[in-house]
Amino acid sequence: MARPDHWFKNVFILPGLLTAAVFTKTPWRDLVSPLVVGGISACLIASANYVINEWVDADDDRFHPVKRDRPAVRKQVRMPWVWVEYALLILAGMGLAATVSVGFLAASVLFAVAGIVYNMKPFRTKDRTYLDVVSESVNNPIRLLLGWFMVTESILPPASLVLGYWMGGAFLMGVKRYSELRYLGGSGHAEQYRRSFRHYTEENLLTSSFFYGLFSAFCLGVFLVKHRVELLISVPFLAVLFAWYLRIGLKPDSSAQHPEKLYREGFFFAYCVILAALLVVLFVWDVPLLHWFLGGSQYRG
Repeated sequence: MARPDHWFKNVFILPGLLTAAVFTKTPWRDLVSPLVVGGISACLIASANYVINEWVDADDDRFHPVKRDRPAVRKQVRMPWVWVEYALLILAGMGLAATVSVGFLAASVLFAVAGIVYNMKPFRTKDRTYLDVVSESVNNPIRLLLGWFMVTESILPPASLVLGYWMGGAFLMGVKRYSELRYLGGSGHAEQYRRSFRHYTEENLLTSSFFYGLFSAFCLGVFLVKHRVELLISVPFLAVLFAWYLRIGLKPDSSAQHPEKLYREGFFFAYCVILAALLVVLFVWDVPLLHWFLGGSQYRG
């Protein structure tokens, strides 16, 4: 129920850490300890969220052809032990978070609260159309903050970066919902499995995903121009990333339904690694020929 195979999603912490390190000119060697301790903390809190998710979703998951085999659905676990596991994971995660920084601890609390709001009544935003995507993808900017506060608390990340990261996550989640709806549409159980599907269609999911993608691109564009013009070189490569992910989402029984398994899309995964390397290079490599683009001064990393 703790789903350690989903810990891969915490790779979204790294951009926050690397951006903060460049902004504050923190030596790379000083990042190892907070990254290790903070990374373990984030994984434990994420697992706590997954434990509660699987327990409260058991009645709905029985309508999913794969998730119906989960232990909670098959009544192989008892509620008291579920709460014990949740409490132990949360306490261990928060205990480690407190050793990193106050800001990291605060972001960790947000991480845990987001899991409760998404899964638990009376909030349970996962049952509400559109709000389910927006509230689930809020974990993206929270992970950005986790990475940021591993490095510094003296400054906050730019709002344009936080919003762009959030809407980028919403794009990924919207495509995931689209893939799920296509996969479950023929079974007749889509609305029973996920209540938000009562008002979703393939058309409005694609349209909303397009909106999230545009919003993300605009916010990230503001960040790039304002803080690091060299990153503009990455824009066409980021556009390819969004388009490629959408193409994956359009496939029958798409891997987009299971983002933690996207590494199985070999060429796509390799492209992500190459793009990440390019972004790191552009963060530290000055390109004087691009300075004319802003027509003024800017942050230099």
